Amino acid sequence: MTLDALPPHQGGAEQLARLLAQALLAGHWQPGDVFPRELDIGKHFAVSRNQVRNALTSLTAAGLLERTAGRGTLVREMGDWHLLDPLMSEWMTGLVDLDPQLVRAIYAFRFSAEPVVAGLAAQAAQAEDIERLESAFAGMESSAGSVEARAEHAEYDVAFHDATYRASHNLVWRQMGHLLRPSIMALIHRSQHRTDTLDDSLALHRQVLDAIRNRDASAAESAAREVLRRTAIDLGIVS
Repeated sequence: MTLDALPPHQGGAEQLARLLAQALLAGHWQPGDVFPRELDIGKHFAVSRNQVRNALTSLTAAGLLERTAGRGTLVREMGDWHLLDPLMSEWMTGLVDLDPQLVRAIYAFRFSAEPVVAGLAAQAAQAEDIERLESAFAGMESSAGSVEARAEHAEYDVAFHDATYRASHNLVWRQMGHLLRPSIMALIHRSQHRTDTLDDSLALHRQVLDAIRNRDASAAESAAREVLRRTAIDLGIVS
């Protein structure tokens, strides 16, 4: 990919880092690709070399790039990306068009983690946790019938998952839920655009809510797993 395909840049080094990071997260450059030179980036965006250098330093610190004297700058393997870095989470915010390989990686983590979190939530949820889950689900129900309300529905969907992480009352899982929020949002947006109806998703989320409300950890784990299996179908990961 060339720099010409990127949107215009306005602002300082932080904004430039975000623009370049989002292009990488969307797969515009692949692992092993040679990344544009500092001079070329500066010339394209009409910014100082110092601003470019600071932006690339942020991308390197987040594991996206590897800068080696004599070899230039290369895109690192996805396994080296610091996906739970708060800065990476910030760059993912609002980004829907993630690299398909990254979508699969995030999904695989969610499939292994979220049933466990749902089971913990069924054991530890307090009254205010149940209220948050019920409120998020009610929002999902009210916005499910309109295509124009898909963005609103996605917000409620993310709120439901966030409430599940919170209800686990486990500090580490709670922080993981916070850091994963942008990536969960990206997957929800992507999956919603591939399906005509949200009825099946709603029914499965209701099962998660009921299981947590009934303090049935086994049922909560199973229901959360079914939600994610539905997500895999909507994402085109499985047929």
